[in-house]
Amino acid sequence: MQSQISVPQPIPYQGSKRGIASQILPRLPEKIERLVEPFAGSAAISIAVASRRGASKFWLNDAHKPLMDLWKAIIDTPEKLADSYEYLWNEQLGNEREYYNQVRERFNQSHEPADFLYLLARCVKAAIRYNSKGEFNNTPDNRRKGAKPSEMRSRLLRTSLLFSNRVRFTSYDYKSVLKNCTMCDLVYMDPPYQGVCKNRDPRY
Repeated sequence: MQSQISVPQPIPYQGSKRGIASQILPRLPEKIERLVEPFAGSAAISIAVASRRGASKFWLNDAHKPLMDLWKAIIDTPEKLADSYEYLWNEQLGNEREYYNQVRERFNQSHEPADFLYLLARCVKAAIRYNSKGEFNNTPDNRRKGAKPSEMRSRLLRTSLLFSNRVRFTSYDYKSVLKNCTMCDLVYMDPPYQGVCKNRDPRY
């Protein structure tokens, strides 16, 4: 069995299950009416299932609203998002560190999906981190510039095609998602490591 399923990964994301999706999928039913991810994150399992045509519909949810706004842009307007990412990627050249800081500051004001995609492509370990004020504060990985625009465009378009017209996006608390599931849904629970830091910062 292959250790990794060849599927698009539009969002670089710490903790993604993309690398072990091939080990998870055999444990799921071959046909699913609707796959629900209450903690969507990178939606790696939904992407893998969609690539196998293993579900008719999908429900992607994450309490982190900017992440779900990004997902909606990936699925509904991939060309527009790809154009915006290409602009940001080209604008950074020769001034990568300072430009990253500018985009990060702007994202903390507007939460624009394209800015968020750029930050995730460039930040250290693709980790979403916020300070006590609710501001994204992860630093850039200065060894790389992020996925090249042509590669990112391919990832976005391929992912959009997989989910087009059959996915729901929400930013609910996971308990609300579970209350609205039915016996026809398969719920894939992959919760974050909440509260692992006991001494200083127990936030998500």
